[in-house]
Amino acid sequence: MDQITNQGLISACSAIGAGLAVIAGIGPGIGQGIAAGYGASAVGRNPGAKGDIMSTMLLGQAVAETTGLYGLVVALLLMFVKPFKGV
Repeated sequence: MDQITNQGLISACSAIGAGLAVIAGIGPGIGQGIAAGYGASAVGRNPGAKGDIMSTMLLGQAVAETTGLYGLVVALLLMFVKPFKGV
């Protein structure tokens, strides 16, 4: 029977953590879809305010996307940067 080494355990936990970090992309995707739907609805009700509505919607989507990007960065760090290589 093979034994689990420290490096093997760290690699396995890093892979699991990276997978969980990528799940952080689900929330921004849902939020941006909702924002786009409400933005389109608002422009349909008041076409004269299209510029204000679109700029506010895009700013909100950019802020929501940062959480997804942070999750991606964390996942990449966990997969490709091995801080405990000497353990």
